[in-house]
Amino acid sequence: MVTSLAPRQVTPQRIAELMRGNWQFEALHHVTDVTFAEDASCVRTSTAPRAMATIRKLVSGLIRQAGWTNSAAATGRYRSRTDHALPLLDLEA
Repeated sequence: MVTSLAPRQVTPQRIAELMRGNWQFEALHHVTDVTFAEDASCVRTSTAPRAMATIRKLVSGLIRQAGWTNSAAATGRYRSRTDHALPLLDLEA
């Protein structure tokens, strides 16, 4: 099954729109999975998975806001350099 739309709602243009929307979502997920190993996370109980997803999104947003276009390079740079990372939050070490 490609879609749950009724036959009268399905047009080639509509299917193309749905596919583009799905790939946009997949592209975002790819970044969080590759950079932060989200799919490999062992965090599974209570509200921890949601909290970790929120933290990953916050970090991704800070990285983009700082002007980075390569998330992996940015996380490599900031991973052990809190003196460089804290200014992104306007915090002092």
